[in-house]
Amino acid sequence: MEPPLIIQADGAVLLETQHPEYEAAREGLARFAELEKSPEYVHFYRITPISCWNAAALGASAGEVLAWMEANSRFPIANEVTERIAEWFRRYGLLRLERVDEERLRLVSSDEGLLQDLAENAKLEQLITFDKRGRAFVAAGDRGDVKQELVRLGYPVDDRGGYRPGAGLDFQLATGSDFRVRDYQAAAAAAFHMGGADAGGCGVVVLPCGAGKTVVGIAAMQLLQTNTLVLTTNTVAVRQWVRELSAKTTLSPSEVGEYTGENKQIRPVTVATYQILTHRKGKLSGFTHLDLFDKGGFGLVVYDEVHLLPAPVFRATAGIQARRRLGLTATLVREDGRQDEVFSLIGPKRYELPWKHLERQGFLAAARCYEVRVAMSGERAERYQSASARNQIRIAADNEQKHNVVGHLLRRHQADRVLVIGQYLDQLQEMSALFRLPVITGKTSNEERDRLYAAFRAGDVPHLIISKVGNFAVDLPDANVAIQVSGTFGSRQEEAQRLGRVLRPKPDGGPATFYTLVSDSTREQEFARKRQLFLAEQGYAYEICDGAQLSNGVSDEVAS
Repeated sequence: MEPPLIIQADGAVLLETQHPEYEAAREGLARFAELEKSPEYVHFYRITPISCWNAAALGASAGEVLAWMEANSRFPIANEVTERIAEWFRRYGLLRLERVDEERLRLVSSDEGLLQDLAENAKLEQLITFDKRGRAFVAAGDRGDVKQELVRLGYPVDDRGGYRPGAGLDFQLATGSDFRVRDYQAAAAAAFHMGGADAGGCGVVVLPCGAGKTVVGIAAMQLLQTNTLVLTTNTVAVRQWVRELSAKTTLSPSEVGEYTGENKQIRPVTVATYQILTHRKGKLSGFTHLDLFDKGGFGLVVYDEVHLLPAPVFRATAGIQARRRLGLTATLVREDGRQDEVFSLIGPKRYELPWKHLERQGFLAAARCYEVRVAMSGERAERYQSASARNQIRIAADNEQKHNVVGHLLRRHQADRVLVIGQYLDQLQEMSALFRLPVITGKTSNEERDRLYAAFRAGDVPHLIISKVGNFAVDLPDANVAIQVSGTFGSRQEEAQRLGRVLRPKPDGGPATFYTLVSDSTREQEFARKRQLFLAEQGYAYEICDGAQLSNGVSDEVAS
């Protein structure tokens, strides 16, 4: 049997989806390559510097990766490919930052000429100074800027500059039959903490939605025993963190604070939103609350949903490199292309488990994914054809024929906990009125959001409509069906987060079902393919079904 991979000279890798060894090859590729396209029969990956550096951070070597590629490649691998991969792995850790004193770090390299070559870079020339012996030094305050620039030049830095200890915080994890840190959660926290007082303490943990990333953050906090600032996406997520800290640790209520638009509590553990940190009184004003990083004696900053880290917080993060930093995310995909900044400023990937691996172990619900293609009416199709490219997207997303499909799916899943998720508020409000369902949007007060989420968890409101505010950090463990009626263009991270809303394992061991509705033969269908890329990389396949047949009951075997 021929091996499953074709590796091209430009670093692209083709994987046959019908090959008997597809699953094993897909998991092997995911360690060091990124999925770019996923047509039905062949998936296209690309090997990049960042993907190789993250593999190196997890302990892989160039020799191991190249040996695996050769064993699984149908044809001989071009020399330029093996040379590039070997060079990218060689560069990981070639440069090191080591602490000299409170004010300075030394930039060290085993390549004697490299530092002098890099110093000719215009930006680095302003950040690196040399003494008479040719040793390179960096001011402590420039630590992040140097790391960012070196990653852009292709030289990731092994940061051994140490960290401020922060104020001590003595607490333990709660004990009891209803809570136990899972083995993989403990392993993720330990991987972040590895190396002791100076070496350990920066990096990203990548785990699927529903796998308990919050518990990983709490376990890391317990290992470090220091005041901690947790940053997350919205006030609902803040309060979820506060509840989890109260339930799963010995911290008292007076030791955990909420820092949001509604409360400004600075306590040993402070949980804040990204939004509050990026608040400013006017366009020309500075950011009002960025000084929060310097308050509270924080020795650790936890970045929840780190793939959403806003640009102003990126800039602040560049200046706080002396604090330990833990990023938590389901996917390192950033639609703004700033993966290199996450790598340089938060740290490399320290731990990751494939989604399907956790599904097989029973920690995630098995999921079936469907792309439901919905035809447009003749009048809407005419408007679509004559519209601008941007307006075409909205016309396709707002397709009123989707209402019929949603109605059919709600009836089919009337005994299930269903989330209807969408991008456009008018569309969601129409469905709310049509199906007499409550809706949560950005305009919904935090108190009302909390009430509706609690009612959903209790089963009093089994079907709920939510906008993109429900994409992140919402704990709805009993949700088992999601119907996506519109999304953010081709956002892979959003698709992953929305599937994640229904992946928590169910008490009865039942499966999760994810429908994404797209208008047939439109740009929305093209965007759907892009949105599905990350999930395809994780092993999720979308079954295609026709919306009209679904609504007419012809396809009742779907999701049965």
